[in-house]
Amino acid sequence: MLTVDFDRFRVRPGDRVLDMGCGGGRHAFELYRRGAHVVAFDQNAADLAEVDVMFGAMALEGEVPEGATAETVRGDAYDLPFPDASFDKVIAAEVLEHLPDDERAMAELVRVLKPGGEIAVTVPRWGPEKVCWALSDAYHEVEGGHVRIYKGTELEERLARAGLQPQGTGHTHGLHAPYWWLKCAVGVDNDRNPLVRAYHQLLVWDMVKRPLATRVAERLLDPVIGKSLVVYLTKPETARAAA
Repeated sequence: MLTVDFDRFRVRPGDRVLDMGCGGGRHAFELYRRGAHVVAFDQNAADLAEVDVMFGAMALEGEVPEGATAETVRGDAYDLPFPDASFDKVIAAEVLEHLPDDERAMAELVRVLKPGGEIAVTVPRWGPEKVCWALSDAYHEVEGGHVRIYKGTELEERLARAGLQPQGTGHTHGLHAPYWWLKCAVGVDNDRNPLVRAYHQLLVWDMVKRPLATRVAERLLDPVIGKSLVVYLTKPETARAAA
């Protein structure tokens, strides 16, 4: 389930791309399939171990172009272990809402991105997220949970102050917002609830089969209740002279 639209965020073979806060690796895997030199970065060692296994399996199965590379790196979002201007592109998907000092993390993302490079940042969208917070404290009041809800303009302004130029936004996962509202209403850990189980099965079916009916439904729902906001930005070329 990809949040970043790779028709807008175009990755070329040979691009060096950082997936900061990669989690289970969904975007890192897509980058690898597109021939990039991928660095999957996270603080969670268990997640990174699984991502590394999947990278190996993809290579063995011939799912990646010749010359593509992938590695996992563990570390701190506030102190990325990479030199300045290391990456052609950066993805930070569903990460910043977890970080108390998000502006420090943004500064690090800008630092490691090359001048002229592109970045895609995704966070939970303000409206659907507000509903989740209103329905359940357990949804966000957990260790490592969400510490803030961004309005779109606020996120763009913070990223602009960090040195990036917004190029556009998008909303996605319109089918997923009602699922999370339902989970929050019945208990976020109550996966045995029949409505939750039925909705989860629908989402799995949609992700595997991608039928026309749900594709059309999500396209209509995304602008209204899309669960995630995506902001696409570039680092100005003028930063090259300053660097």
